[in-house]
Amino acid sequence: MSGNIFGSLFKLSTFGESHGPSIGGVIDGCPSGIEIDLDEIQKDLDRRKPGQSSIVTQRKEPDEVNFFSGIFEGKTTGTPIGFAIYNTNQKSKDYSHIKNSYRPSHADYVYDEKFGIRDYRGGGRSSARETASRVVAGSIAKQFLAPLTINAYVSAVGPLKLKSSPSEVDLSKIEENIVRCPDSKMASEMISLIKRIRKEGNTIGGIVTCVIKNVPTGLGEPVFNKLHAELGKAMLSINAVKGFEYGSGFLGTQKKGSEHNDLFNSDGSTKTNYSGGIQGGISNGMDIYFNVAFKPVATIMQNQETINSKGDSVEIQGKGRHDPCVVPRAVPIVEAMAALVLADFKLLKRTNKI
Repeated sequence: MSGNIFGSLFKLSTFGESHGPSIGGVIDGCPSGIEIDLDEIQKDLDRRKPGQSSIVTQRKEPDEVNFFSGIFEGKTTGTPIGFAIYNTNQKSKDYSHIKNSYRPSHADYVYDEKFGIRDYRGGGRSSARETASRVVAGSIAKQFLAPLTINAYVSAVGPLKLKSSPSEVDLSKIEENIVRCPDSKMASEMISLIKRIRKEGNTIGGIVTCVIKNVPTGLGEPVFNKLHAELGKAMLSINAVKGFEYGSGFLGTQKKGSEHNDLFNSDGSTKTNYSGGIQGGISNGMDIYFNVAFKPVATIMQNQETINSKGDSVEIQGKGRHDPCVVPRAVPIVEAMAALVLADFKLLKRTNKI
């Protein structure tokens, strides 16, 4: 299986399956001398881990990261950073019923067709559990990027959508509720909806919005490796993501050029920010903001028709512990992937000019 490495200079390679002994990764290309706050890394993992609230999967994993190399006396050494997170709460028997059957909208069928074999326990390598390794690497990348800051939050769950724009949101309120929506009233409605959907044995999707501040000008390349293209690739690599838009996004198509153009101030900043902080594929110093759309989790606790490996029609029902809505736990994953992209471009920028 190829495609397990992300980045060109600041690289992350991940390994492991949902129900294997552990998941983990190796970070290559991280500069030396960066002070690492291990508590901050664990805090990001705690925001992603299962079992953290009543509206997420009840699988109980401590998700404690163990570092094996690359960090000495609290600083990066410039050598590969190796780490692992041990799986401690697997219930593989919950998946024995799908050993020879394909769950609708899962990767089961395509894995069998592509590889001729698959780890059906929790989805194996296709499980969102793999993203814990990304959060570790992303947390280190965020510390490398300071004072640049990356904050994501839940802006929509199903039909419930936060009306405030990214520039109006109080980012300090994101962690004040279990759904990670910075508006307490909307958060309460979202939580109630997710609980109702769970009782129905169903799932629902949502949107995570990300805001990046203190961005230096000049990150990104002007042709194939545009900053927004790499951010889009990063977000679309996350499980269950179905869409990505930055700046004015699809709503920008409804404006005229005279309405949409970002006019300059004398200091090079712009009066508006429909560009979302990126012009010509390169950061312009304004805040970067984008939306990431997540589909409803594919595993539902209802009977569905499907096929088995012989092509016979069978009936299947989800078992085990699953999220009724993935977006509350996806917030730190979105931040992590954005950080990996920006860390890569920060290193690449050093080669652009003297």
